[in-house]
Amino acid sequence: MRRRIFPLGCLAVLLLWAMIGLAQAVEPGEMLADPALEARARTISRDIRCLVCQNQSIDDSQADLAHDLRVLIRERLTAGDSDAQVRAFLVARYGDFVLLEPPLKPKTYLLWFGPAAIFLLALLAIALYFRRRRSEAAPAALTPEEQAHLRALLARDGEEAAPPGGSAP
Repeated sequence: MRRRIFPLGCLAVLLLWAMIGLAQAVEPGEMLADPALEARARTISRDIRCLVCQNQSIDDSQADLAHDLRVLIRERLTAGDSDAQVRAFLVARYGDFVLLEPPLKPKTYLLWFGPAAIFLLALLAIALYFRRRRSEAAPAALTPEEQAHLRALLARDGEEAAPPGGSAP
């Protein structure tokens, strides 16, 4: 039985690996004839966010807008634009959000430092919670008058709970 499972498992892994290669979003009709230009286009499209999928590059996305942006990048490169000019064109049109790694500038500080700030605030809240919990004072000891009153109440409760004619346990 094991002899059959291993080859089938290997075959399944190979098929999945082959399917991953076929799942590339870039279609053959989009590719440029010049390999150097195509490589530049692929590099740029890996750095551009799909505005539909948002956490995927346009190189990986199947969305129509991603297709349009890939074609636009290739058109601009064919027209002679540099990589920086293509990126600048896309940023001018869609803002810094179109870049998967936006530049560090005042407009994007929240994007870059927000997650770390939230994490630090959560750590601070947890530390304050445990410090407050530890510093809560134990209940104060009873005064001698309170102790005497408590003994009297307990003694009275003990007498009420004792069976008639017998002693309390």
